Amino acid sequence: MTTVLHSAPKFASNDGVLETLSTALGSMVVSTLEAHGEISIIVERDSIEDALRLLRDEHSYQQLVEIAGVDYPGRAERFEVVYMLLSLTKNHRVMVKVSTDEDTPVPTVTTLWPVAGWLEREVFDMYGVTFDGNTDLRRILTDYGFEGHPFRKDFPLTGYTELRYSEEEGRVVYEPVELAQDFRTFDFTSPWEGADYVLPGDEKADVPPIDDPKVTESPKDTGAGAKADDKAAKKVSAGSPAEKDTGKKAAGAPEATEDAPDRAASKGDVEETKGATVPETKSDKEDDK
Repeated sequence: MTTVLHSAPKFASNDGVLETLSTALGSMVVSTLEAHGEISIIVERDSIEDALRLLRDEHSYQQLVEIAGVDYPGRAERFEVVYMLLSLTKNHRVMVKVSTDEDTPVPTVTTLWPVAGWLEREVFDMYGVTFDGNTDLRRILTDYGFEGHPFRKDFPLTGYTELRYSEEEGRVVYEPVELAQDFRTFDFTSPWEGADYVLPGDEKADVPPIDDPKVTESPKDTGAGAKADDKAAKKVSAGSPAEKDTGKKAAGAPEATEDAPDRAASKGDVEETKGATVPETKSDKEDDK
């Protein structure tokens, strides 16, 4: 069996990669991070095309695997666009990021990888990030005429219209939302603490007043005391019949087992078994020995 050798290593190390790439990108780098075995490089937004071209042509990151969006509503530039690159010859990955807001477009990288056209359309559809230079920036996952961007963290969870495909009309139709019950939000408050509001239906409950709780401030409230102790000490039932032996035979009682006559001896070479209820005598013990 021959061993097949490949130029790409089985496992690629990050040693020295971040320093090398940061030096090569120079002033285009805003910040860098190496964590969880991954290398991330944040570059200037307007320099993204030049940065990715340099990584592709001079550092062998030939493949654009994915373009993803991230939303941080608390930031001034709330969106991040993440480019995931793969080097087929080094078997190594690196992430390059840029940040932007709702109005500022990001330069397209369709000039470097044609597949970026589809990936940029997805980020635009889900987050609303626009890409300057993409000549076919249309929605790719949501329906025609859809309003909003579903992956934004401020996207509403409910609305007033819904869409479905109509077999009768042969197209997607919009209709008013019809809910079987009112939309309810749940705050997961502990039931022992209680919610700050009245749940639907609770206003109809007959709740007893709790301002005057019942307490046991004296023994008479609990029924305890000397009188109760004296009453508990008195016997209220007769003693058991077996407590005393009167020596008199009760009517209908059977004969005692030890008073019954012995059974007839068995025929043949057999050993008789002693009666189970007959007390064992000293001579019986000697016979057993």
